[in-house]
Amino acid sequence: MRLVLGSDHAGYELKQELVKFLQSQGHEVLDAGTCSTAAVDYPDFAQAVSDAVLDCRAERGVLICGSGVGACVAANKIPGIRAAICHDSYSAHQGVEHDDMNVLVLGSRIIAIELAKDLVRAYLGAKFSGEERHVRRLGKVKAIEARYMRPQS
Repeated sequence: MRLVLGSDHAGYELKQELVKFLQSQGHEVLDAGTCSTAAVDYPDFAQAVSDAVLDCRAERGVLICGSGVGACVAANKIPGIRAAICHDSYSAHQGVEHDDMNVLVLGSRIIAIELAKDLVRAYLGAKFSGEERHVRRLGKVKAIEARYMRPQS
């Protein structure tokens, strides 16, 4: 699978470990930065990951910051992105199966590498169910998103 990973400075080390892990599993990985532990702003990397997903350079994204909260909030401002913080494997696969989540968000100060690997495995192994109730609910989510989108000037 083609994936994009991005992080701020707090998530840099976890991102680096996950890039190596995913490549060892045969995935093609686009690294959207950051490239060090020097302080940066998480919205920049939320946008970079989201853009790669939306323009089909990657099928799914993984975004990492210290808690996961800021990156998740920023990513969800971008129309077409359905990002969720998942620190348990049920949510990591259920978010895809029921909600068609396309960006997994992790908190590097909350979870360790082995759990992060398990969460990414669950996320990547899941597929949107396509069940009528989930399609209907996703349609409602998209309608909410469309209602609040402002025309670009």
